[in-house]
Amino acid sequence: MASETSANSASPENSDRSEQSDFPAGRSPHTFQVDLRGLVDLLSHHLYSSPRVYLRELLQNAVDAITARRAEQHDPPARIRLYADGGRLRIEDSGIGLTEADVHGLLATIGRSSKRDGEAGIASARADFLGRFGIGLLACFVVAAEIRVVSRSARTPGASPVEWCARDDGSYTVRTLPNDARPEPGTTVHLTARPGSGEWLAEERVLALARDFGSLLPYDVRVGEVPVTDLPAPWDRPYPGPAARRVALARHCHELFGFTPLDAIGLDLPLAGVRGVAYVLPSAVSPAQRAGHRVHLKGMLLTDRADELLPDWAFFVRCVVDTDSLRPTASRESLYADETLAAVREALGERIRQWLTGLAAGDPERLGEFLAVHHLGVKSLARHDGAMLRTMLPWLPFETTDGRLSLEEFARRHPVVHFTRTVEEFRQVAPIASAQGIGVVNGGYTYDAELVERLPGARPGAVVAELDADTVTAHLDSVDPEQELALGAFLAAARARLDPLGCDVALRAFHPLTVPALHLDDRSARHERARTEAEGQADELWAGILGSLRGSAPRARLVLNHLNPLVRRIGSLGSAELAGTATEALYGQALLMAQRPLRPADSALLNRAFLGLLEWAAPPVPPGHSPSDPQEDGR
Repeated sequence: MASETSANSASPENSDRSEQSDFPAGRSPHTFQVDLRGLVDLLSHHLYSSPRVYLRELLQNAVDAITARRAEQHDPPARIRLYADGGRLRIEDSGIGLTEADVHGLLATIGRSSKRDGEAGIASARADFLGRFGIGLLACFVVAAEIRVVSRSARTPGASPVEWCARDDGSYTVRTLPNDARPEPGTTVHLTARPGSGEWLAEERVLALARDFGSLLPYDVRVGEVPVTDLPAPWDRPYPGPAARRVALARHCHELFGFTPLDAIGLDLPLAGVRGVAYVLPSAVSPAQRAGHRVHLKGMLLTDRADELLPDWAFFVRCVVDTDSLRPTASRESLYADETLAAVREALGERIRQWLTGLAAGDPERLGEFLAVHHLGVKSLARHDGAMLRTMLPWLPFETTDGRLSLEEFARRHPVVHFTRTVEEFRQVAPIASAQGIGVVNGGYTYDAELVERLPGARPGAVVAELDADTVTAHLDSVDPEQELALGAFLAAARARLDPLGCDVALRAFHPLTVPALHLDDRSARHERARTEAEGQADELWAGILGSLRGSAPRARLVLNHLNPLVRRIGSLGSAELAGTATEALYGQALLMAQRPLRPADSALLNRAFLGLLEWAAPPVPPGHSPSDPQEDGR
């Protein structure tokens, strides 16, 4: 018996459904026409990320067929064999097999799935299936010009083998075969490569793909005689002790991800249907870098780029897990974002929290090694987790005026924990604040300012305050009023020179003596300066609006150090012009010492001050004198 049919034709079932539909009088139903070549192009360029998925679809169908047979029979054979030579591929399974009716109803109808609820046959084992979308063998056309399926049903005793042969032009044939064509129940699929796709059917490539997709499958899978499956999974195997387990998992991580981990975190979560391991990266990574986690669904690799599996703060680990609770998307290359995934993400995040808490309680040396690399990730977690912040306070490092310390240690040393919000602010005040005994934390790094502000909640009694220019100035020693009065002319000239830059001048005495001047400002001062600059460049309307926003924020200030010999010499200059130029030079030097970004006006000032000082140091040569004349110039 043989028949030839077009894939565009309606199946008997579809026809029955159309006849039962309620169509308006005078109208007859029509069936959709499918361009198979166009559909294959859609699959290869838009649904699937690579032609490699064809092998996953073949393995998936074979595993589902065996699962269906095991649901109906006691202890049937469970084996899958693949053979490839570059031009052809053959995959054999000992699964449930198909009858001729199954072939017409399932293989020849695009979008039809054998796994639908209420379907006869293998639908009884639907919950254990890997595939759910009925695309099946269609994906093989991405690499194959022809697909030939020979199958014998295990459900119908005495049923003859049936052959389904399809080409990528949309045509197929179905015929029954002699019993010796397939003596045992099961299915054999033959692929003939498309032009240019032979590499995907090469034995070496097939073995690599099969191991990547199917290493955790529960059945015996081989390419030729080479085993593919490697069970139990490394995280489920028994080991002589914790040290042996760590060594084995480190080796597995290196083989899988290419790095040796700092540690391995078990992810055995029975209630969430997840088993696996998280490997801690040995080097720091950016929080914005999305980790590619490997997710197996019932043993079959679903994706190696599941960046949504863990909370964002856990960017310091790479996971490999096997799950039976998460749902795949239609392409079966990523996870479906639903409530189940959210619950699993939270459960895995809690497991990593427990690991960190355990290190803090019982293995501070390993915790120190971890924080030396990944303190940023833990700080990200501690921002929203009060318990984690309290646990990590003695361990998390911060840059301070006392060196690199934990907040716990720093708070014990200083009654008030001052902090800056930017690295530039910290660099301005760190040397001066340290000399004056002011404790300051650099809050300019990611998450640090937020954590310092949360310190009182984690450590009752701690006092936290943002450092501003007034606080620093108040801790500096005042200059004797008579001495400051004697320098009144110099200070007036200095203030007049820096006023256009929105900067005041103050005279104080402070250590270290080597610092001639200190530039101080805060966020409010910078905002007011930016507003003033924008007002000067705006048209009349916007200038009026910006002018109405003028606040009472303090201006930036240049604090001159009266203890510094250079400042004293500048203050005694008789020339107001030279004193003003020297003040500009001190202002520019203070900005550079603070490593602040320079505005165009600041750069122009630096150039002007530099050239001005050169002119004072090398005056014009009087007429009649050569540049090498040793005669004094009268100054």
